[in-house]
Amino acid sequence: MIEVTALTVRFAGVTPIDDVSVVFPGGTCGLIGPNGAGKTTFFNVLSGFVRPAAGTVTAFGENLLKMADYRRARWGLRRTFQTEMAVEQLSIFDNVAMIHEHSGAKRSARRDDVLSAIEFVGLNANPSSKVGRLGARERRLVEVARAVVGRPRVVLLDEPAAGLPDEETGHLSAVIKQIPERYGALVILVDHDMALVSACCETTAVLDFGKLIASGPTAEVLRNEHVIRAYLGTEEEL
Repeated sequence: MIEVTALTVRFAGVTPIDDVSVVFPGGTCGLIGPNGAGKTTFFNVLSGFVRPAAGTVTAFGENLLKMADYRRARWGLRRTFQTEMAVEQLSIFDNVAMIHEHSGAKRSARRDDVLSAIEFVGLNANPSSKVGRLGARERRLVEVARAVVGRPRVVLLDEPAAGLPDEETGHLSAVIKQIPERYGALVILVDHDMALVSACCETTAVLDFGKLIASGPTAEVLRNEHVIRAYLGTEEEL
């Protein structure tokens, strides 16, 4: 479980996260909202890239904000980015192994852990293949493999399906849904594909202009009038 209380982030005169309190109970949780709602800033706070002005974040009973960013990786925080982070000149295996090396998992288990993560995401390419030679679907799966290797506890997925056609998004959805059961990790999924969010997420929270406007069971949240108005760009100040 992740508990967020009164979280606020300020950049000069901008407040991308404004007094947000929300609970992500476990399993796969959605975090949605229009562009500029504060979703990536929220991920940056959890990752340690941004220091909030106020508030607390407790993950599995531990104060996440008091951990140095490098300690969060060893603790079990994993993340994908909107921009692919895998190194094109390196192989699939080496890209995943880079994350394992800094995860705190046993070095003696590295080869088995890396190959297991590659297999888990359904990546059929040879592990020695260079990432730069892969198609968009395979590169996305490499990113997810990097996020689940080495005993993850929290996996943050930032638009993992962006640009993928429906049939490839379907495979990714199946992989995401299996992460909590396979690894025991809590997953937070940010994506604009509501079909993907609906398929993967038991609960969903919605941000708009840095404020939480809804949270709860995904089906109920997606029917919420405030959420619909926010996505249509007609939401009035609450």
